[in-house]
Amino acid sequence: MLLLSLTAAVLPGCSKYLEDATENPNDPSIGSPGSMLANIEVATFSNYAGNSARRAAILTQQMSGTDGQMIQLANYQILEGDVTNEWKGIYNNAVINCNLLVETYGEKNPYYAGIAKVLKALNIGLATDMWGDVPFTEAGLGLTGNTEPKYDTQQSIYTGLQALLTEAIGDLSKDPSTNAYFPSGDLVFAGDAASWISSAWLLKARYANRLSQVDPSGSATLALEYLNNAALTGSENDLNAVFGEGGTELNQWYAFESARGGYMRMGKYFVDTLTSSADPRLPFYAALDDNGGYSGSSVDPSEGDVTTSAIGPYFGSPASVAPIATFVEAKFIEAEAKLRLGDNDGASTAHNDAVKASILQITGANDDTYEAAYAAEFAGTISLDKIMYQKYVALFTQVEVWNDWRRTNIPQLIANPSGVVNGIPTILPTSQDERLYNNNATVITNILSKVWWDAN
Repeated sequence: MLLLSLTAAVLPGCSKYLEDATENPNDPSIGSPGSMLANIEVATFSNYAGNSARRAAILTQQMSGTDGQMIQLANYQILEGDVTNEWKGIYNNAVINCNLLVETYGEKNPYYAGIAKVLKALNIGLATDMWGDVPFTEAGLGLTGNTEPKYDTQQSIYTGLQALLTEAIGDLSKDPSTNAYFPSGDLVFAGDAASWISSAWLLKARYANRLSQVDPSGSATLALEYLNNAALTGSENDLNAVFGEGGTELNQWYAFESARGGYMRMGKYFVDTLTSSADPRLPFYAALDDNGGYSGSSVDPSEGDVTTSAIGPYFGSPASVAPIATFVEAKFIEAEAKLRLGDNDGASTAHNDAVKASILQITGANDDTYEAAYAAEFAGTISLDKIMYQKYVALFTQVEVWNDWRRTNIPQLIANPSGVVNGIPTILPTSQDERLYNNNATVITNILSKVWWDAN
């Protein structure tokens, strides 16, 4: 499928990103540390901003599948062969390289080790949230002969992710003089350890908050502790996937629309709710439709209409960044966690700050009318529904939206009545290669089953 080839094409061809490589950057065993790090980051960009993001947007009705393989996805036809490339993108292109970077250069370069551990946590976190039980303790050891890694339980993986991020923070907190040389090849923060540390604490908060259904108060307490350590004050240090202006450097939403125009359109539910509230982000999220307005296609592809709006300029331009972990997400986590602990005043303040920050970032200006209606909550009016709906809007195009929906069932979406399964999928099937060739694989065939943290 072209969808998958577009994702794969990002990895070997980013000459702008990998210009410092002295050897083949796709062979991590001989690459310079800078080229290895750049390769890992480009793989991570693809893993977070490619098919996984498009799938999440369709399943949560931010987008609609209107042609080709996207109609299959909209009809909830997700087969084991459809996810093989994504599995390889995470483990073959990212996790293996993270391990090698740490093993080869980490001892004398703790900043390289710390960045690699954050990126490994990001990729394993993505895998476990999509598939549940996945390889972790034996992940990425294929080059050492372990071609059938064991599958760890998701519960143990979440413990391991927290430990891995703690290790990363320790590495990145060391004196710069302990590095044999300053990290090159970092496309995200240009080797700035403080920014990576803040991102690591934010990820710890994300993974703590993910356990809201299995440990409501404990997850909230930890999430707030980690956010306090992150000390984020604005969006200037967001962890984003970055893209270029041409070739295989293009933003993947733009590249997909350019190659497969009409395969996806904005979702009717999403556009209708933004329209009804006069949300100022709508013209940035959505392009004009064929009638010069903004509209979305039905969740049921049999009723689909490609004359509706495509993805808009903010996320769908050639070099648009793709958010991975951001200040806006952090404020919504804070709001949700404080609400669970009974701090309604704090929850409403964090919610209001999150909405305002999102509007300012997306549109470039405040919107007094919208903010007076939707970012002026107080202790007596704030609710989980309001927090999670606004997070759903603010995190448009991000995989986190599917994770949040599974965890909270907010917003309450009506499944495609023509779907091949009776409900919106809540897990992915096991990759075909894993089922066939890894005797240790935990095989998932029922895409309506749930991951461990989804106790909703």
